[in-house]
Amino acid sequence: MARNLNSSLRGRRRGNPMQTYDALPPELRQWLSTAALPWSPASARGIWRRAGGQKDPQAALARLDLVEQATLRKDRWSVGMDLPS
Repeated sequence: MARNLNSSLRGRRRGNPMQTYDALPPELRQWLSTAALPWSPASARGIWRRAGGQKDPQAALARLDLVEQATLRKDRWSVGMDLPS
């Protein structure tokens, strides 16, 4: 695979997404399996942690739902669709 060796930008370390997914709590893996958007395991884990998923998994799942709905609303606006009332 050809790489742009002339770039001065540092590459991002992505790690192994499947290994990251496998390390997620079961509740979060279940949520990801039914999510409307294709979340990366790292993004979902970050929201989970900030929402206190270790102490209150249900609150963290509710927060993930809110973030996903906000993202979907932004996408609808960007393509000119009306928001439901």
